[in-house]
Amino acid sequence: MKLEIHPQAKALIFDLDGTLSDSLPVHIASWHVVCEKLNCTFDEHILVEMTGMPTISFAERIKKENNLGIAAEVIVKMKQQEFWRNINHIKPHDAVIKLMKSAHGKIPMAVGTGASRQSAMLQMKELEIDHFFEVIVTADDVDRHKPEPDTFLKCAQMLKVDPHYCQVFEDGELGMLAAHTAGMLLTDVRPFVTGPFAATQD
Repeated sequence: MKLEIHPQAKALIFDLDGTLSDSLPVHIASWHVVCEKLNCTFDEHILVEMTGMPTISFAERIKKENNLGIAAEVIVKMKQQEFWRNINHIKPHDAVIKLMKSAHGKIPMAVGTGASRQSAMLQMKELEIDHFFEVIVTADDVDRHKPEPDTFLKCAQMLKVDPHYCQVFEDGELGMLAAHTAGMLLTDVRPFVTGPFAATQD
């Protein structure tokens, strides 16, 4: 089995965390550090359930489940700072990166991520892939996040390609639902990347 571009695709849209970027270990470690500071325990299984959602959604759930008397926005800031501090530990998902690089200059490409713009750009610069994409749509650019289709539809709009001819590369269930709702061609990258699951966050 080989990761391939669909014959009908006129544009490619890539998720970031868990698709282009093997960032899950850093996200997990960052959440554990934050929760240790808050005297609570981080349940790693919420990453499986919530992949694709912005970090504020994770923070709100952690706050609620642990009955924390701290603003979710403060938890987000703690998580972001810890993740950014360890950004050098993220790695590329080689199979997806290889396909992306082979398509560069031949077909329009975008990144559609649930991460903040700052997090997305830091990761992409670390992986040296920030210059490969015509369009980058982040959590800061849409009001409704995955599983809503807005992120991918905005990518298609900015690339000026009909959604039905956009191929989405995703690892998260919510992102796949977003691509399906958008009427796009979908490729599940999980068989081609390492790790049990992946997460999209700041």
